[in-house]
Amino acid sequence: LASFYEQLTGRIPLGTINQVWFLENIAEGNKRIYEIGKRCIDIGAAVILAIIFIVLLPVLALVIKLTSPGPLFYKQKRLGQAGKTFEIIKLRTMANNAEQTTGPVWAMSDDPRITKIGRFLRKMRIDELPQCWNILKGEMSFIGPRAERPEFHETLVNEIPFYEERYLVKPGATGLAQLQRSYYASVADTAEKLQYDLFYIKNRAFLLDLSIVLKTIRVILT
Repeated sequence: LASFYEQLTGRIPLGTINQVWFLENIAEGNKRIYEIGKRCIDIGAAVILAIIFIVLLPVLALVIKLTSPGPLFYKQKRLGQAGKTFEIIKLRTMANNAEQTTGPVWAMSDDPRITKIGRFLRKMRIDELPQCWNILKGEMSFIGPRAERPEFHETLVNEIPFYEERYLVKPGATGLAQLQRSYYASVADTAEKLQYDLFYIKNRAFLLDLSIVLKTIRVILT
């Protein structure tokens, strides 16, 4: 049933798998050459995009500063491979100190905290260009599961089976789950996201990565 569901939907059904499924399907030793090649591609692409970002930075800085008071960059703790904490860096797209009164909350598609220019930057994925630094440091990859916030980790681990298995690989700036929906704003949404993440972890290969890159470009252009 799990295999049929996977072929039909491109997702791994959480209700029909167990630890044996991971032993049979997640063989990290077979991915060594792929991981080396992917890391080389990550470094090369990050250098190119970083140069483009540096060229655009004066204009981006001016627009962000003129439309919303606060810092240019936004840093936030996230969980990476093996559950290690790192600090992700993005262009600020929300009002300064957006969570000062609410505390940590999931972002939503119509989130009132997002500025007008921030909404454009998010749609075009421009706000994620500073993540090239995280990629060069080896904390992230261009493709992988979305890096989760530590504040939500305990709840998600307790509510969603096999949630910690998504930390087998580095988080990515884009990925299967991110392409399906821009925002996952609840435990139920995150359980759906995990199904795509497990599919990617099991089947990741250069052709799948190329497919994700092309789909990401299509999303940006449309």
